[in-house]
Amino acid sequence: MVKVAIAGGSSNVASEIIDVLVAAGNHEILLLSRKQASSSAAIEGTSWVQVDYQNQAQLTHALKGVHTLLSFISEQDDPNSPLQKNLIRAAVDAGVKRFAPSEWATSGIVSWYSYKSEIRRYLQDLNKENQVIEYTLFQCGLFLNYLTRPYKSAKHLWQIQTPFDFDLGRCIIAEGGNDSRITFTTVQDLARVVARAIDFEHPWPVVGGISGNEMSLKQMIELGEKIRGKPFKVEEIPIDELKDGSWKSSWTPRIDHPSVPPQKNDELSRIMVSEILRGISAGDFLCSDEWNKLLLDFKFTQVEEFLMSVWDGKP
Repeated sequence: MVKVAIAGGSSNVASEIIDVLVAAGNHEILLLSRKQASSSAAIEGTSWVQVDYQNQAQLTHALKGVHTLLSFISEQDDPNSPLQKNLIRAAVDAGVKRFAPSEWATSGIVSWYSYKSEIRRYLQDLNKENQVIEYTLFQCGLFLNYLTRPYKSAKHLWQIQTPFDFDLGRCIIAEGGNDSRITFTTVQDLARVVARAIDFEHPWPVVGGISGNEMSLKQMIELGEKIRGKPFKVEEIPIDELKDGSWKSSWTPRIDHPSVPPQKNDELSRIMVSEILRGISAGDFLCSDEWNKLLLDFKFTQVEEFLMSVWDGKP
């Protein structure tokens, strides 16, 4: 048993992982939060400490005795990621052995993930001459759970609307992007892999790719048509129009995440959809499979079986 600390433990992906760790009961779980603990936020099987991520000394004190630190700190507004850098420095000072930065998605970097690029560079520089802290970049691609919207297929994950709408049978893709490939992994599989990784006795890989399922857009659309029993309307947008923002389609996915202010939803949705489609064409949503190779007995949820289980009987 080791002590595992989770920074940003109120995020929806973190909550999925916390549930798996608590259910396993193998480790002591410490949640770090900017907020003060309350009875409504308390999670059985965990302890809670309020921290100021700008206060490195306080963070160091909170992390004493921690073996593994998982970060879910999101810093879209500051690509320099000062809070996560403070957390890393505090982890090193506190003697933390293992660290997972706030990745949990793509292998490439879209604009709102620019802080992840900075943290990758920072960690690489930190370990340049000798290993100061062991770390891995948990990268799992696009959550397969998004393709079941509006029907929930995970307890905590916020299911944003993507350009792939299985409910109404419609998709938006970049022009000529049929062969572009995506890694789809359920958030449940991500959580189980992380739990297994904490128990993994050998060194963590720096790039920690998790590949639940790899599919081309063409294969995804064909599978969607098979599962939903109807042809999908597919609209192709020229890359140049996605770049300059002039693209038009019969519908625009709304990235209605709680972190997005309602008054900015329309504007940000267009930007994010554009970058998602361009990122897919560039291979940014295709992840490697380091953890698959290290956890050979792990059985990943298969895409067709998973989607059929959710969509079966739905109108």
